[in-house]
Amino acid sequence: MNKKTLLFTALLVFGILQSGYTPPEEGMFPLSELHKLDLKKAGLKIDQKEIYNPNGTSLVDALVNVGGCTGSFISNEGLIITNHHCAFSAVQLASTPENDYLNKGLVAKSKEEEIEAKGLTCRITDSYEDVSNRVLGAVAQITDPSSRLQLINNTMKNIVNEAEQKDPTIKAEVSEMFIGKTYVLFRYKTILDVRLVYVPNRQIGEFGGETDNWVWPRHTGDFSFMRAYVSKDGKPTKYSKDNVPYTPKKFLKVNANGTDEEDFVFILGYPGRTFRHRPSEFITYQQKFVLPYTSELYDFQNQTMENAGKKDKRIEIKLATRIKRNANVMKNYRGKLQGLRGIDLIGQKKQEDAALAEFINNNVAEKAKYGNLMKDIDELYKVINGDANRDLWLSQIYNSTSLLAVSRNINNFKTALDAQPAAQKQGFFDQNINQVKQALSNSYSSFELDVDKTILKRMLNDAAAFSPQQKVNAVNKITSKGSNSAALIDQFIKHTFELSKLKNQDYVLNILLKNPKSISAYQDALLQLEQDLNKQIAALKPEKDRREGLLNKLMGDYVNVKEKFLKKDFIPDANSTLRLTYGYVRGYWPADATYMKPYTTIKGIIEKGATGNPDFGYPETIKTLWNAKDFGPFAKKDLNDVPVSFLYNMDTTGGNSGSPIMNANGELIGVNFDRAYGATINDYAWNESYSRSIGVDIRYVLWVATKIDKADFLIKEIGIKL
Repeated sequence: MNKKTLLFTALLVFGILQSGYTPPEEGMFPLSELHKLDLKKAGLKIDQKEIYNPNGTSLVDALVNVGGCTGSFISNEGLIITNHHCAFSAVQLASTPENDYLNKGLVAKSKEEEIEAKGLTCRITDSYEDVSNRVLGAVAQITDPSSRLQLINNTMKNIVNEAEQKDPTIKAEVSEMFIGKTYVLFRYKTILDVRLVYVPNRQIGEFGGETDNWVWPRHTGDFSFMRAYVSKDGKPTKYSKDNVPYTPKKFLKVNANGTDEEDFVFILGYPGRTFRHRPSEFITYQQKFVLPYTSELYDFQNQTMENAGKKDKRIEIKLATRIKRNANVMKNYRGKLQGLRGIDLIGQKKQEDAALAEFINNNVAEKAKYGNLMKDIDELYKVINGDANRDLWLSQIYNSTSLLAVSRNINNFKTALDAQPAAQKQGFFDQNINQVKQALSNSYSSFELDVDKTILKRMLNDAAAFSPQQKVNAVNKITSKGSNSAALIDQFIKHTFELSKLKNQDYVLNILLKNPKSISAYQDALLQLEQDLNKQIAALKPEKDRREGLLNKLMGDYVNVKEKFLKKDFIPDANSTLRLTYGYVRGYWPADATYMKPYTTIKGIIEKGATGNPDFGYPETIKTLWNAKDFGPFAKKDLNDVPVSFLYNMDTTGGNSGSPIMNANGELIGVNFDRAYGATINDYAWNESYSRSIGVDIRYVLWVATKIDKADFLIKEIGIKL
């Protein structure tokens, strides 16, 4: 760090202290909590109501949830900016070996050239309402855990149904903000027609690949542009050539000047799930079971799929989305494991829980109400841990094997069909067959026979090794015919896949599902395996419901008493609802004598490319332009280069991908896409010293759009003057 930066940082800290402003320890703030913040003291230059105004238009109205990510409108013609990896699945579905948009990119220079983003919709937060009193009031006198949970779920469904009947144009959801404690009704508008407008070359949008994933420094142009469409009368409708661009209530202004180090910045987005208000037993369960099991399984799956893709370009494209999703989770989970061990979060949580127990025991009123709380939590997790291997296996089996997902849909339809009176079978069949075929087509979209066989074999062998207390009945049925379980599994896989007609998508959709008689008559070993699995899952459900109901009550009590102990209100864990987080563009020290600056540049792309690692391939045009210092108006003067990615100390997690990064004036200056490796544990703990998020700098987005892809039409639409 140079003297100028040190001085600037010192002055900033001094100014913060002088102003009386204390930065938060952490915070993904719900809309309902924004009035408690003083963002002016933090550095915001616009009126705070311009961010969220329930009685008028505000920046919140420019936000969308798209494909599990966040995006934002940046023009009055429904243009959306988000991440490259958020559009990835839709680009993959649109790609063929002849039109390989996945690798070559897409530039639609007119609206007629835009391509349907299959599988993606846009969800816009319309309003929200706290319904905690109604939900919890319904269970005030209920003590049985299973009954309590069922009544909570039923009450939530009733609230949703009432909201949607009152306003049929919205989609309602009740979100649990604090488990067993607070519940909020959210009303959403959903746009069904989304199209791909501009997606950069994969060597730009995914530069660094898995080598750089969750790593800083980054040089990834992780951005893409889509457009939302509605019918001519402004209503959400499915894809049609007659649809017109959606006009949002609000769109963000793009500021091509970007940021400087220590600038105030904030994000609005839809962060997925965090678990910060949980006891040590929960963290232990994650560290011992969930994280290692899932990451190891996904590693095996990806090796299997990548090997299949090397043999055939069609297979490579077909499996690309699944591989990318697996790889992202795998590296994230391994980062979490490293982070949890590195800061000994389990040890920290145990100390916190011991202090909480002491507080309860030393307070007569609290002991009367919560005296058994910590003991009950400990005993519940002993039971949960005892079944962890089997439960995790059952949670992954259908995602692991495409034909088992196909079998489940067929069996469910077959069961429902058989339950109909004879006179009503055909009508039921006709009413539901298209929906069933669509679900099956989704499963077949990532199906490859050899991959399915290899992964299912691994899964069956894993289950065969479980202790008798955690046996999977369907697997025991296969291995009980002899002493060599591996050989019996091999034989089962070989014969089952040879004989099964489910591997033929055309047969399933056009012959098996031709009429009620054909589907009811069909028998298959894969269908039988799925039935056996489903039977055990159904048998385990009452106990699972009991545990979830008990956990719901215990976690609500845990948060309540811990807030009393610490004498403060917690920020609710993230749950995919709209949140705000704020902070500063700032580097960090990940290790002794190692300072990470907050900006990377095009120079770094070229340096990485020289290593020979295939993940660091880039279009040759980048080097040509860089050598000529052809940066246009997008260079950062003190770097004498175009900034590519940058760091900030905001509190983000999964779901914040694609979130707009805004400056003090509420203008878009970047797009969030990742966290540094040490910040993968943000789901469980956040700390300013190591929690850094990563965004693509808007200056790099605009430079690539103009200099590489000649997308000047896009620059004009978003109002940038070159």
